[in-house]
Amino acid sequence: MIIAVTIIHVIVSIGLILVVLLQTGKGAEVGAVFGGSSSTIFGSSGAGNFLTRLTTGMAIVFMITSLTLGYFAGKKPTSTIFDSRTPATAPALPAQQSAPAERQEAPAGGVAPNTPVAPEGTKSKTP
Repeated sequence: MIIAVTIIHVIVSIGLILVVLLQTGKGAEVGAVFGGSSSTIFGSSGAGNFLTRLTTGMAIVFMITSLTLGYFAGKKPTSTIFDSRTPATAPALPAQQSAPAERQEAPAGGVAPNTPVAPEGTKSKTP
């Protein structure tokens, strides 16, 4: 759709330039190259009306295609290379020791599982 509107826009732009240059003016334009006056091609009074209407029609089509292309340019979805990139994973850290376990109740034997045991020959000093 955008390609078709762009092609129409370019063709109308070139046509508009040519039609404006063919119109008779105060000086000698491209229209004077074709035999002195462009009015002899279309009749004595028909050239002015025909070229004026053709210029008006092409100008309207030019404005419509310009607005359409501007609208599509504003609505065009933008994409970057960052959209398709997968997030980088952090390097694996060495396993950290967990915080000391909460105090557990002593089992029936009287010694907690993480409590260091004193050698049997020494007395433990317990306040």
